Amino acid sequence: MTNPAERLVDLLDLEQIEVNIFRGRSPQESIQRVFGGQVAGQALVAAGRTTEGDRPVHSLHAYFLRPGRPGVPIVYQVERVRDGRSFTTRRVTAVQHGRTIFNLTASFHKPEVGAFEHQLPPAREVPHPESLPPLAEEIRKHLGELPEQLERMARRQAFDIRYVDRLRWNPEEIAGAEPRSAVWMRAVGPLGDNPLVHTCALTYASDMTLLDAVRVPVEPLWGPRNFDMASLDHAMWFHRPFRADEWFLYEQESPVATGGLGLARGQVYDLEGRLLVSVVQEGLFRAL
Repeated sequence: MTNPAERLVDLLDLEQIEVNIFRGRSPQESIQRVFGGQVAGQALVAAGRTTEGDRPVHSLHAYFLRPGRPGVPIVYQVERVRDGRSFTTRRVTAVQHGRTIFNLTASFHKPEVGAFEHQLPPAREVPHPESLPPLAEEIRKHLGELPEQLERMARRQAFDIRYVDRLRWNPEEIAGAEPRSAVWMRAVGPLGDNPLVHTCALTYASDMTLLDAVRVPVEPLWGPRNFDMASLDHAMWFHRPFRADEWFLYEQESPVATGGLGLARGQVYDLEGRLLVSVVQEGLFRAL
């Protein structure tokens, strides 16, 4: 299986080992800890597998408690907290080597017709994604070629990422930058027609660039890092149906960074400007 999108679908296809217990693969990567979006996406799959499937996810709230080890399977234990007339609630604990590394509470809502609708539009007009270079191409243009580790990551990347603003590469370009970032994203191949897979795939992707907004005024997003960073918690609200293999705009901003912590929030829009998902995350930043 060579298509990165197919590998993502496979990664999200958990093995059920008991009624409320699932096991997920954790690929062996040349990184120190498991990618947080992977754990969040897999945990949401586990939660969804214990529902009737007729209620889409409407929100999740999660905490990253310990770094996960690549190459070691992760066990997801689901607690069926509530099955109501309109809402279903699940609590998921992710365990590795007998220790809890992550927990998540997810709420599922039976679709209904609302009494009214409104939304704020995207913060600004942005170029169409097809007019922007893929991330790997932009980095190659600056560096001449990708370092070996980045080249491997680019080949395995399940999402096409295109930054709306030109990447900054030195302190002079960073000077005066606001803590904001925006990217277009979509899976690099079809993800099938299961809505839960698309929701979990976007959950996976939501952790990829969100903390960029915290770093924009401080250091180049690509290249040697001066800070170690880790996601601490993550919350999402899903407003409308979507497909993660179609273009979506991920607007991100950081309203505050202080005391070694940086808060970031994001809004996900489709090509028509409809708000699909809202995201909030806090990260820990420590100087290396």
